[in-house]
Amino acid sequence: MKVKPADRTSNVQEYYFSQKLAQIDKMRREGADIINLGIGSPDQPPSANTISALITEAGKATSHGYQSYTGIPALRKAFSEWYRKYFHVELDPDTEILPLMGSKEGIMHISMAYVNPGDEVLVPDPGYPTYSSVTNLVGGIVRKYDLNENGGWFPDLEALAQSDLSKVKIMWVNYPHMPTGTKGTRVLFEKLVAFSDKYGILLCNDNPYSFILNKEYLSLLAVDGAKETALELNSLSKSQNMAGWRIGMVAGNSGYIKNVLKVKSNMDSGMFLAMQMAAVEAINNPESWYETVNSVYVKRRIIVEEIMEILNCRYDKTQVGLFVWGRIPENIGNCESYIENILNKTHVFITPGFIFGDNGERYLRISLCASEKRLMEAKERLLKMKNI
Repeated sequence: MKVKPADRTSNVQEYYFSQKLAQIDKMRREGADIINLGIGSPDQPPSANTISALITEAGKATSHGYQSYTGIPALRKAFSEWYRKYFHVELDPDTEILPLMGSKEGIMHISMAYVNPGDEVLVPDPGYPTYSSVTNLVGGIVRKYDLNENGGWFPDLEALAQSDLSKVKIMWVNYPHMPTGTKGTRVLFEKLVAFSDKYGILLCNDNPYSFILNKEYLSLLAVDGAKETALELNSLSKSQNMAGWRIGMVAGNSGYIKNVLKVKSNMDSGMFLAMQMAAVEAINNPESWYETVNSVYVKRRIIVEEIMEILNCRYDKTQVGLFVWGRIPENIGNCESYIENILNKTHVFITPGFIFGDNGERYLRISLCASEKRLMEAKERLLKMKNI
C-alpha cells in the first residue's frame, strides 16, 4: 500500500469473530455443514407488533428524513418507563437517556468523550474484547483487572485500591457478566459506586443480558449516588431479539450524557424513524414476552449443559445470559487447539475462552442461539467424536 494506516490500527487486531466467521464461511462453501455455537446472535424474531410498527412507519412518506441526534421523544420516554418498571430507576427522558445505534457504539462514544491519550482504563479479564480494542483506538492504556472463579467472577476492589489509580479514567463492568454469566448484586454495585466515587473514576456498566434466563433485574443506576459517577449501557439486541437492528441506549447524569452527545452528533445523523417507532413497540412488550423468549432458552440450555458434560467441562448452573461458560478438563493442553480440533473433526464451532482475556484460557463458551434440532445435532457429533 502506498498510504500507511494510522498508528492506532497497529494497537488492535481484527475482531476474533470476524476472522472466524470468514473461516466458517469458507468451510461452508467447500461443502461443510458447520454448526455455529459461538456467537450470541438471537435467532428468534422480535415481537410481531415490533415488525408491524416498522412496516407501517416505513410506508409513510414522512418517515425517511434525518432524525434528531438524541432520538425521538417517544423512544426516550419508552426507555425511561422500561427502567422504571423493571429496574426501579427514575431517568429523565429529556436529559438522562441517549438512544444509540447499539450499545457497542456507546463504548466508542463514551471512550472518545472521556479518555485522553495516556489515560488508563480498567477492563475486566475475562471480558468483552471491545472494551480493550476501543481503549487502544482512542489512545488510552488498557489496565486489566482480574475476575476469576475463586472470587466469584467479581473484582477485588481492595486489591485495586492498593494500586496507583491516579491515571484511571474509566472502569468497565458488565453484569450480568459476559462471558461467565455471573449475576451482579446490589452489594457489589454499592461497592463499585463507592469505589469509583472515591477515586474519581467514571464507572460504566454494560447491561444487555438482564432479561435472558434472569428475573432479578438490576441496574447500577439504582444505587444511591450512582448518577454522580456512573453510566449504564443497555440494548435491545438480546432482550428483544433485535441484534441486527442496532438499537441501544446510554443512561446517566445529564452532564455525562451531554459530553457523549458531543461525540455522537459528529459521527451519525440520527436513527431511521421507522426503527425508532418499532423500538418503542419492542420496549413496551409485556413481561410475558420475556417469559416466552426464555422458555425457548431453557430447553436449549438443557442440551448445551449435556454438551458440556460430553466435553467433561465444569460449569455453574446458576449462570444467566445467552451462553454457558465452562472450564475445560485439566488434561487438555491448549484450549484454542482443542476448539480448532473440534471444529475440524465435527464441524461444530465453540468459542474458546482465551479471546476474553488471560483468565479465560482454561474455559470455553457455548451459545444458546441455535435451534434445539441443531443443538442435538452438535451433541451427537461431539458424542461420536468422544467415542472414537
